[in-house]
Amino acid sequence: MAEQAGTVVAVDTLRNFVAEIFAAAGCGRNEAGCVARHLVQANLAGHDSHGVIRVPRYVLALRQEFVRAGRTITIVTETPTYALVDGNLGFGQSIGEQAVDLGIRKAKESALSVIALRNVGHLGRIGDWGERAAEAGLVSIHFVNVTAGELVAPFGGVDRRFATDPICIAIPAPDGGIPMLLDFATSLVAEGKVLVASNGGKPVPENALIGPDGTMSGDPRLLYGEIAGTRERSTGQGAGALRTFGEHKGSGLAFMCEILGGVLTGGGTAGPVEGKRTIRITNNMLSFYLDPAKLGAGDFVARAQEYARYVKASRPAVPGQDVLVPGEPEARTRAQRLAHGIPLQPDTWAALVATGDALNLQPPAV
Repeated sequence: MAEQAGTVVAVDTLRNFVAEIFAAAGCGRNEAGCVARHLVQANLAGHDSHGVIRVPRYVLALRQEFVRAGRTITIVTETPTYALVDGNLGFGQSIGEQAVDLGIRKAKESALSVIALRNVGHLGRIGDWGERAAEAGLVSIHFVNVTAGELVAPFGGVDRRFATDPICIAIPAPDGGIPMLLDFATSLVAEGKVLVASNGGKPVPENALIGPDGTMSGDPRLLYGEIAGTRERSTGQGAGALRTFGEHKGSGLAFMCEILGGVLTGGGTAGPVEGKRTIRITNNMLSFYLDPAKLGAGDFVARAQEYARYVKASRPAVPGQDVLVPGEPEARTRAQRLAHGIPLQPDTWAALVATGDALNLQPPAV
């Protein structure tokens, strides 16, 4: 599927429209603004798969009570350095802020902390949570899975067994600097990127999906079934699965995300799934937070930056291209889109307008 030209929307315009949608759907103003802010931040970083393309799904999930507005975290058990936290099916964007801030506070007091978060709506772009910790001067590591959310085949198999299971590692930067941020799904592409492709966006690689007969493909219909004439996508309609990146390596990382994010938090693994799959996304996340200064590494940030400069000084394989360190691609895309607006695929913008129309909202001029 070829990528189609789309609509470019100014950042503030898009953020305000999305906030209006969630407020009209039943969220309080503060929560609506929080969800909108995080979704648009994902688009700004170039992760359109976790951006406003999710709005129709979120609104539908709210209507079906798969996610619930106005929720706060419940601390199941805690020590000075650890907390098991239940998200009570709240929006991942607002619950995520509460859980991450708890981890930051504990790490600031005790040098390190572990937060096991379970039973929360879609947490969105996990890089947001790494960046939030980095802004507080902390190193953070995050392992995420989806309860009953199997979409990905293990290495050597064709049946769905894993979720897309992202991993994130964030390193703080000097004041005003760009954090070093590693944030990736353990699937070859995130499910949201297949969703973007199905809406006329950038196609996924031809080996991103695998059919029940073992044939590899980049066709979104393997995940969603027939998409012609439809607007909402359901992963339960497709007969195929996503593939892990890096063959056995990505498969091994996904397996560990299921054990750490799903089993250790008590939130549950990606499978087995009983009955028909739904669009419900219930995330679990095991996070580690470390304060370098309290661990005796007061010069950690400076030395990390020094090493980054050394890595970037490697001669480029392609003359004229830069060697990039984690976090730089997102920072470059963010600067460009802040200046010029956020490009949206035609079906993504149409779905946003239709969602707003169903809530008696007029779309903004773009």
